[in-house]
This record gives sequence, structure tokens and C-alpha cells, in this order.
Amino acid sequence: MNTKWRNFTLLLALVGVHLVIFFPGFFAPYDFAEQHRDFAFAPPTRMHFVDQTGKPHLLPFVYPLQPSADGIDDYTEDRTRECRVRLFVSGPPYQVLGFWTLRLHLLGVEAPGEIFLFGTDGFGRDEWSRMLYGGRISLAAGILAAAAALFAGAFLGLLSGFYGGWLDAAIMRLAELFLALPWLYLLFAVRAVLPLHIKTTDAFLILVGVVGLVGWARPARLVRGIVLSAKEKNFVLAAKAMGASNAHVLRVHVLPETYGVLLTTAALLVPQFILAEVTLSFLGLGVGEPIPSWGNLLAELQKYSVLTSYWWMYLPAIALVLLFVVYQWASSVLQEKFAEVRA
Repeated sequence: MNTKWRNFTLLLALVGVHLVIFFPGFFAPYDFAEQHRDFAFAPPTRMHFVDQTGKPHLLPFVYPLQPSADGIDDYTEDRTRECRVRLFVSGPPYQVLGFWTLRLHLLGVEAPGEIFLFGTDGFGRDEWSRMLYGGRISLAAGILAAAAALFAGAFLGLLSGFYGGWLDAAIMRLAELFLALPWLYLLFAVRAVLPLHIKTTDAFLILVGVVGLVGWARPARLVRGIVLSAKEKNFVLAAKAMGASNAHVLRVHVLPETYGVLLTTAALLVPQFILAEVTLSFLGLGVGEPIPSWGNLLAELQKYSVLTSYWWMYLPAIALVLLFVVYQWASSVLQEKFAEVRA
């Protein structure tokens, strides 16, 4: 694949994924907490383009679901009625950036049809809508924790590499300690000392803070290595000889040298920290119901009946893997670009 086309595809994938996840209200046909009690564990809705008479349709339609007489959680399509899928329809209200309340949704369906793209859970809540809203929590946790870790790591790495001496020794020994800590058990320990029931916002902020605190050591070591090399370059020595202050040299000449490694590290850290949030929520120690996150969506798979009977409950895990693949792809591209620049 051509390099420019590959990079454009990657950029498009990153922007598309983040746009859909951070603005879930528009792309989700239902609110994450809306329950359809008559459709518990309903399978993904089948889209049809050809009706009973064999006539093709340009836009898809669905048949209303009705409980089967064969048993619970078994549904059949009522083929006597066609419910057309509509684009850009009015639906449940949602907020954009916490300021604007909108009702415009990308997809909707005529009554009495329902559109469950990823099926429903045991309460009849649409899994597609919950996955989008839950992705916003998980992705925001990963990005904010990575930002905190990179900020702390860059700051301490700059100090360690530029000033050296006892400061360098102290920071590096502390970094080695944090690298040796098993972060998952540390998160368990921190969560264990907190009250069992805390606000979702508080749980989210504590999770982000702890994960970011644990993750600063590796970026600090990488930045330190870049700074040790950069401060010996001719333009840095020339700036010092002309009387530039240490703060000016760090800000203007040394810090820009670290941008490449920080961007590459960010692409690697975000998936790791998303996985940390997912792990804690999966175990019931992170964001709790009714607020969705990818962790508590996957927690349903702890039930044997769900694990063996409802394959669509695995779909959030597949979405998580695909997101990790995109970030890994971004990391590889950034590493190539960084190597070209340094060469």
C-alpha cells in the first residue's frame, strides 16, 4: 500500500472512531439506559432489502420482533408488517459537550419496529447504544490517564536528563520502583481502601489519576534518553554559550526533540490504560451501573448462561480489539516517521 494512502486511511480511521465514540448520542438510536423489557436478550436486528413479494428496496427495512412460542428469549419476525429504517430522525434527547440538548439521530425505525444493531442485554437495553456511550467512558479514561502519565513523565524526564547528578539518580530510582510495581494489584489496593459505593464521577477521576500515576515511569526514562542526547548537540551548546537560560534551552531547543517519542508512547499507552479501566469495571471496581463502560458491558459474560447462549454479547470485546489494532497501527506509523526524522 502506498505510504501516503496508508497514512490517510489511518487518519480517517482514528478520526472516525473518536468521532463516533465521543459523540454517541447522534449515532446511537436509543439512550444507554432505555429499557425494552419485552425484548430481553433479543438478537441483532436483521436488515432486509427484499420484501415478501420479492420486490427490492433501496433503503433497508425491518420486521417487528415478537416473542416466539418456543420459549423465553426466543423471537420471530412478524413478516406481515414492514418498518422502514430512516436516516436523520428525531429520537431521545441527548447532550453534546454538556451544553446543547439535541434529538437528531443518525438512524431510526418506524413503529412498531425496533432496531437493535448489536442485540439487547437482559434488561432489553440496546447494546449498540450502550457500547457507544460506554466507549466514551473507556476511551476518555485511557486518553486522560495517558495525558497525565506523559505530562508527569516528560517533566521528570526533562529534569533528570538535563540537570543530572543526584536529581537524575533520585528520579531514575523512583522510576525503577514504579516499573517494578504490578500496576493491576496497585489499582486493586487503591480501590480496596475506598468506600464500596462512590459516585461514578469520583470513581472515574480516581481511576484516571491512579492509572496515570502508575504509568509515568516509562515515558520519563524515554524522555531522559532523548534529553541526554539533545543537550550535547551543537545548537544547544551554542544557545548556552550565548547566555540562554536553562528554562529557555529546555523549552525552545530540548523539549521539541521529545515530541516524536511522546506521540509514539501516547499511541501505546492509551490502549494499555483503556484495558486497565476495562479490567477494573469488568471486576466491579471501576465505573458501575447504570453508567456503561466497556468493562461492565463485558461483565455480563461472567454469567454462564450469557456466555454460552448470546453470542452478540461478545461484540464489545471485538470492538475493543479493533480499537487496539488502530492504535497499534498509529504507533507503528509514528515510529517510522520518528526514525526517518532522526536519521
